[in-house]
Amino acid sequence: MKFVRTHLQSVTLALVLAVSMHDAAAQTDAGFPPPIGDRGLVPAGAKLERLFDGGCVLTEGVAAGHDGMIYFSDITFTAFCKDPSGKYLQAGNIWKYDPRSGQTTIFRSPSGMSNGLKFDRDGNMLAALGADYGGRMLIKTDMKTGKSYVLTGMYEGKPYNALNDITIDEKGRIYFTDPRYLGHEPVMADGFAAYRLDPDGKVTRVATNCGKCNGILISPDQKTMYIVSNDNGWLEFQNLKKDETTVQGPHLLQAYDVGADGSLSNRRVLIDYGKLDKPCSGPDGMIADEKGNIWLASRCEHRPGVQALDKDGKELAYISTGTELPTNVGFGRGADANLLYVTSGKSLYRIRVGVKGYQLP
Repeated sequence: MKFVRTHLQSVTLALVLAVSMHDAAAQTDAGFPPPIGDRGLVPAGAKLERLFDGGCVLTEGVAAGHDGMIYFSDITFTAFCKDPSGKYLQAGNIWKYDPRSGQTTIFRSPSGMSNGLKFDRDGNMLAALGADYGGRMLIKTDMKTGKSYVLTGMYEGKPYNALNDITIDEKGRIYFTDPRYLGHEPVMADGFAAYRLDPDGKVTRVATNCGKCNGILISPDQKTMYIVSNDNGWLEFQNLKKDETTVQGPHLLQAYDVGADGSLSNRRVLIDYGKLDKPCSGPDGMIADEKGNIWLASRCEHRPGVQALDKDGKELAYISTGTELPTNVGFGRGADANLLYVTSGKSLYRIRVGVKGYQLP
């Protein structure tokens, strides 16, 4: 999750209040410009379809469950999202989209202000919980029983800032990022960082040099960790007053080598979005296909959309989201492993691409 640069831009995102059930938008053409680039990745005629348009401000963290459902977060910024009377703050939600019926229903509310979602090899849902009346912890939900477990809620006795995104390696190690963009809760962590949770429950801080660490992704060959820095220069954007701006920090796609012990080293910058011909606040969530390409939600204000990148950050294809700023991406499973789901604005989209997504074996 990343937030726009000014208070006024943020306010424009607060469009409608979420509801408890919402029919999908009948798989309607989103009306965005057609994808461009490598036709092996974005076949001719492929287009984004809008499936859901009922979030409050920002949909996020889309992931395909082992049950065939598509799950995604609805981050209800409390400065904007209220009940119909306008008196009470709306809690966050996790929605569940059923590709067979086309219906989207509430899976969990309150969500603990969940952001990134992932499923482990056993089909458990992992959720990164943020701040703003959120849980600020990493939880696991047994999808068979519905029970949830706190995997980690503090590091060295200090609460996390606001967990953002998750990736899981083939040894069962869970990596997650901990930036902070909003929330009234006190900041007690030492800084922004990426962490690793080992199967034995030990938590290790693995990267303190990733900027305002946001999206995180391990490559299918398990050798490279990609981490986004998306630094808007502020801890609580909802408190920015009219005409107040911030000094932007780094907006980067970075890569690290992954050691056999799960450590990260050899940081390098693949894309510096602040040094493009048209600088922008670019990257957010990302996912990999089975060939090792990165599919990244780019929030570049002048060119929002999904970038398909090779392992070195070279753009191979691009899927426009019009004027909407996307947040995250996730592939389907099984026969629909080449369906790419996209969260953008307050909506959920999908597009059938030319490659299958990578999933844990």
